[in-house]
Amino acid sequence: MKINQLMLFGIFFIGISSIEAQEKTSLTLDEAVKMAWEKSNEVTLANTKVNTKKYELQTVKNNQYPDLKISGQYQRLTKASIDMPNQGESASLASPDRAMIGMANLSLPLFAGFKIQSNIDAYESLYQAESVNAIKTKEDVALTVITYYTALYKAQKTLDVLNENQKSAKQRVTDFTELEKNGIIPRNDLLKAQLLVSKTQLSIDEANNNINNINFYLTTILKLDPSVKIQVNEDDFFNLKTTNAPTSDALALENRKDLEAIRLQQKASEANIKIAKSGYYPTISLLGGYTALDLKDIITVKYAMNFGLGLSYDLSGILKNSAHVKQAESKALEVKNTEAIMTDRIKVEVQKSIEDYDLAINQSVVYDEALQQSVENYRLVKDKFDNGLADTNDLVEADVEQLSAKINTAVSKATIIQKYYELLSVSGQLSQSFNLSKI
Repeated sequence: MKINQLMLFGIFFIGISSIEAQEKTSLTLDEAVKMAWEKSNEVTLANTKVNTKKYELQTVKNNQYPDLKISGQYQRLTKASIDMPNQGESASLASPDRAMIGMANLSLPLFAGFKIQSNIDAYESLYQAESVNAIKTKEDVALTVITYYTALYKAQKTLDVLNENQKSAKQRVTDFTELEKNGIIPRNDLLKAQLLVSKTQLSIDEANNNINNINFYLTTILKLDPSVKIQVNEDDFFNLKTTNAPTSDALALENRKDLEAIRLQQKASEANIKIAKSGYYPTISLLGGYTALDLKDIITVKYAMNFGLGLSYDLSGILKNSAHVKQAESKALEVKNTEAIMTDRIKVEVQKSIEDYDLAINQSVVYDEALQQSVENYRLVKDKFDNGLADTNDLVEADVEQLSAKINTAVSKATIIQKYYELLSVSGQLSQSFNLSKI
């Protein structure tokens, strides 16, 4: 009976383990970024804004085409009294009981002070600017995914190192317990070993907490079920290429999408100046029409066609329009100043990212050396401790230093990758790195 219960418990435990294993999903960075591009709310909103600008541009383009309007009326009349005094007393007309009128009017703008074409140019630039902003939004989303993905790897790797160290720390407590029972070491040494296990456990709990939070953020961005546990494969992660890192701000000033959007807005503002100046010119249109009239038993008009030119000139607007022109010119100057400010900011961002990337590489070299030193130091201290030449404080301190060095080394490798992609982002090269333009 006991055997059957144990078997049931084992099967139940295996079932739970398999379910937990199924929830874990191995996801490469490239897959995560592309998934975010396809599913994130920010990208969807950006694409919607592009479509809105596209329709606005089409609406403005329609203004250059003719306006054709048709209208018709059918009316029932009461007994109308019709008097035609110039026709003499003998003139008499029947009283009509209905009237029908049909009209068609055509208007084609020939000249509007260059307003129509300037309006099209302005909206064309705004449409292009919104398209560029959408690409920038996608790059920002990609960088957010990269940041969380890297943070998730760091947390998972830290947890692995802590768990490994916790095993040796617990084994030390087991060994010290026996030594303390036999009076070989004082109880204080055992307490120090136990204290290290407790501190390590606190770090493990904190690492688990970080993993859960980062995993939730990442699954939210990628529109995955929150119960899915994303697992970063170390081999896939470190196979990412970090070559040809930008070394100046030249690429950024040429490829940054937010700067390109500002430049396109500048073109739109210049077109708006032309739109404002169009108020100084008259509007000329080609007019055409057709009219049909049937007043029963009185008059019938057919094939009444007309055509000509229409002229409209707002004379008072010549004086009033200068304010509109100055307003448009001032807005154009605002955009120009914004471009100058953004250019300086980009230069600062690129320089900082270059320094951060170089620092990450240099720190990784130092951490590698520190790891080797800490491992050797722990080995020497452990030998001294076993021979009674070092106390527990020395052993615990050497163990903590070794643990810290292992974590720093593991994290530093991921930091290089993160800083590399941050540098690509501020240089406007992130899209090319992931071939995001194909998505």
